Formats: sequence, C-alpha cells, structure tokens
Amino acid sequence: MSRERIIPGPGQESVWDYPRPPRLEDSANQIQIIFNDVVIAETNRAKRVLETSHPPSYYLPPEDIRMEYLLSTSRSTFCEWKGQAGYYTIVVGDQRAENVAWYYPNPTQAFASLKNYVSFYASRMQACYVNGELVQAQPGDFYGGWITSDIVGPFKGGAGTWGW
Repeated sequence: MSRERIIPGPGQESVWDYPRPPRLEDSANQIQIIFNDVVIAETNRAKRVLETSHPPSYYLPPEDIRMEYLLSTSRSTFCEWKGQAGYYTIVVGDQRAENVAWYYPNPTQAFASLKNYVSFYASRMQACYVNGELVQAQPGDFYGGWITSDIVGPFKGGAGTWGW
C-alpha cells in the first residue's frame, strides 16, 4: 500500500496534515449512530481526535447516548496520548456486539475534556453518519477512525500500514 499523500480538494482535509501528537477539538458536526435499527446516539456536541495518517475518531458526550444499551466490560487498553481506556458492549434487542465502544475515565491532562466521552467502531455499528453522510470505517480492527468524503488519505490501518 502506498503511503503517498493524496492532495485534498476544496473542502477536504488530508490526514497527513493532522498533527502528532494528536489534537483534540470540538466538532459541531451532526453525528448519528444506529445499531439494530435503533438510534443509539445523536449529537452535534462531539469531539474529534485528529492524528497523522488516521481519519478522525469521534467521541460523543454520554448525555447524547442511550447509555441503557451499553454495558461496561473488563477490556482495557492504553493509549500513549490519552491514557487508559475502558470499553462497552452494546446490546439492543437480540443483537449484541462486544467491546465496540471505548472511553477514557481518567484521561491525560492534554485530553482532560474527553473524560467519559464515548467513541464507537463504525465497522461494528449498523450505520454511523456525519452530517447525514454514511461513514466508512477505517481499515483494520485496531483503530476507530471514521472516513467521510471530506477526508483523504491514504489511511493507516490496512494491510502493510502498521509501520507508518
């Protein structure tokens, strides 16, 4: 896979212009997440994390998520930038998806405003939307970025990109 930067067109962002270490910013984009035909979350108060070679990861305030569908799990991972993450499994009716959402209960100082905001793997949801556009999931199963038509890559996560 080529790592050559795609030149962004008008109104687009290149993930290769995103910083490292990553930046956290507020987003007024309309975010909607659907699982098993139920709107699990809807907000225009998300935060997004921007990191070199990654499409944005959106984090939603728990107040805008139907938290009754999320169950805490014992899974935990560590991010060098954000700290220790906890995970949720989602259960709606007869559908269940394990460890498909994550959050930072005690994030690092630089990401303090991300505390308890929840991010979802788009690949494991029925649908995720940004401003009405269906999201494409970041390749691979490690990262949780959301790809929309206003983001260009190439994106880390697919086969052959681990060392980028």
